[in-house]
Amino acid sequence: MGRSSDAREKILTAAQSLIELRGYSALGVAEICKAAGVPKGSFYYFFESKEALALAVIDEHWASQQRDWIRILRSDAEPLQRLRQLFEETEAGQRAGQQSCGTVSGCLFGNLTLEMSNQTEAVRARLQQIFDAQVDMVDAVITDARERGEVTITDTHEAARSVVAQLEGQVLFAKLYNNTQRLDALWMNCLALLGAHARPGTPATI
Repeated sequence: MGRSSDAREKILTAAQSLIELRGYSALGVAEICKAAGVPKGSFYYFFESKEALALAVIDEHWASQQRDWIRILRSDAEPLQRLRQLFEETEAGQRAGQQSCGTVSGCLFGNLTLEMSNQTEAVRARLQQIFDAQVDMVDAVITDARERGEVTITDTHEAARSVVAQLEGQVLFAKLYNNTQRLDALWMNCLALLGAHARPGTPATI
């Protein structure tokens, strides 16, 4: 009992929800198991430590987010439209979370970076890999836009890093102020960062 095929998924789902609401450090294994509805012994059957659980939560969340980023950023849409759609779906996700639990949850990766990057090297390294992957994906889109003459920046990789940093920062402000309108400036800021202009028929804001 509790070691069924879905017990691990129940623990992961409960842990992610609790981490988004309260952070990692304040959580105990017993609380996670109670929320998951599984015996405490099941936790150590699937995870050797709370850190191992945190890494699994990160990987699970990235697997889902990566699918969304690939769908958006590797679509057939024009490059700047792909970036704009990424911002739109990010805002929609934060708004849905706020409607569900009453608060803006922010970015799981950003939240854990602030909380855990100086506590555990394994988590820090995994988060670095994820953010590097995000930068590479955005870099490819900006490179497409540059080849089409839609942006004026020359260092596409650093520009991509700045776009990802801006996205994380604006989500952090949305969480801090519990206000998704803090994300409204993303598109205009991105255009300015890339040395681009909104194309005819393209809204200047998200």
